[in-house]
Amino acid sequence: MLKNILPGDLIEVTTLDNKFLGKYFASPDKNHLVLKLDSGYNIGIKKNKIKGVKMVKKFNKKPVPKVKLDIKKGLKNVSILHTGGTISSAVDYSTGGVNPHFTPEELIAMFPEIKEIANIRSRLVRNMASDDMRFAHYNILAKEIEKEVKKATQGIIITHGTDTMHYTAAALSFILEDLNVPVILIGAQRSSDRGSSDAAMNFICATTFIAKTDFCDVAICMHKSENDDFCVIIPGTKARKMHTSRRDAFKVVNSSNIAEISYPDCKINFLGKHKKVEDRKLKLKLLKENLKIGLVKAHPQMFAEELNVYEKFNGLVLEGTGLGHFPINKIDEFTSEHSKIFNKIKTLANKMPVVMSPQTIFGRLQMNVYSPGRLIQEIGVIGNYSDMTPETTFIKLAWLLSNHPKEVKEMMLENLRGELTKRLLE
Repeated sequence: MLKNILPGDLIEVTTLDNKFLGKYFASPDKNHLVLKLDSGYNIGIKKNKIKGVKMVKKFNKKPVPKVKLDIKKGLKNVSILHTGGTISSAVDYSTGGVNPHFTPEELIAMFPEIKEIANIRSRLVRNMASDDMRFAHYNILAKEIEKEVKKATQGIIITHGTDTMHYTAAALSFILEDLNVPVILIGAQRSSDRGSSDAAMNFICATTFIAKTDFCDVAICMHKSENDDFCVIIPGTKARKMHTSRRDAFKVVNSSNIAEISYPDCKINFLGKHKKVEDRKLKLKLLKENLKIGLVKAHPQMFAEELNVYEKFNGLVLEGTGLGHFPINKIDEFTSEHSKIFNKIKTLANKMPVVMSPQTIFGRLQMNVYSPGRLIQEIGVIGNYSDMTPETTFIKLAWLLSNHPKEVKEMMLENLRGELTKRLLE
C-alpha cells in the first residue's frame, strides 16, 4: 500500500467513505496512516479502512538557502537568543517532530523581512521544551542577556516555547534590574511550515517594535486575535497563557497591553505610558537554584495531607477561591477536615512565607471582606489586595527569597516591576 512512498510525500488516501489529501508522516503506530493536512493538522487513518493510496507529489527537501548578512548603517542591532519551542522550527516528516533553525542565515531564510528591519545576531542558548524550564535556566538566560548588553546590542528577542513563557517573562522582569535594552519574548502556537503559522508575524512584529521604538522593559509579543492583523506587547509580569492552542493564547491580566502592532504595515500604537531606554547599568539579581516553592490550588474535598509535601519547602503560594479563601471552616459533621487544613497552613506559615493568590486570575484579593480571609491572614498568610497571577506570585516569591529573604512580607505587596496594578490597589 505504501510502496515507494516516503515521509513528506503528498498523497491522496481513499477510504471507504472519504478522500484525504496530505503529506505522509512516518509513525510507530502500525494500525494507522498519518497525514499532515493542508490545514496544518494531523490525521490518523485506520489502515483497514483504506481502499487506495495515490502519489500526488514527491517530497523534495529544500536546502537552507545561503543568505548574505550585510550590516546596514542606520539599523539597530538586535540579538536573538533561542531556548527552543515552535517559533523557529519546521516539521521533520520522517519523525513527525520539529527541527530547529537557529542561525541568522536560517532565520532570515525563514523570515526574510527582518533583514530590512534590523541587523540580526542569533545564537542558541538551549533547545528545550518550556515545560522543562527551571530556575537555573532563568539564570543562564539572564547571563546571556548580560553578554549581549555588553556587546552593545540595542534589543533582545528570546524565542521560547509558549507553555511556560509567562513564567520566564516574569522571572526575567525581576532578575534584570535596571535593564537598559528591550527584551521581548516571542513564541508560536503553530510551526513555521504550517499555513496557519503565527511564527513569522510574531517575529516580524517583535523585531519592528524594538527597531522603531524607545521601549525598554521585558515583554511578550504575540497575536492579539486569531486573525493576522495585530500583535500586542504584553507586560512581562502581567501576561498569562489562556488557551491551549489558539494563536491569541496570551492575554494581559489586570492591566493593559503596552502597545499594538498592525500587520503587515507594522504601525505601532502605544496604549499608555511605557518605560524608555535610559543610561542605566544592568544588574543581575539571580534566583537561588535550589529553592523549593510550592503552588497549591484550593478545591472542594480538600485534605490536609495534600499540604504535607510542602513542610520542607522554602515558600508556598496558595491559589485561593474568590477574594482569597481556603476551606478552613468546620461548619458541620462533614467538614472536620477543614480544621486540620487550617492548622496545617498555620504550621507552614510559621516556617516559611505563605502567600495567597487569586485562582480566578482576574480581579484582586479582598481578604478582609469574609471571615475565612480574615482568619487566614491572622495565621500569617500574606497577599491581601494582590492582583498578581499565581505564576507571577510564584516567581516573585522565589525572587524575594533569593534576594531579600528578610523582607518578603513587606516587599511582596510592593510594586517592583509592574506586577501590582496601582489602580486596583487604590
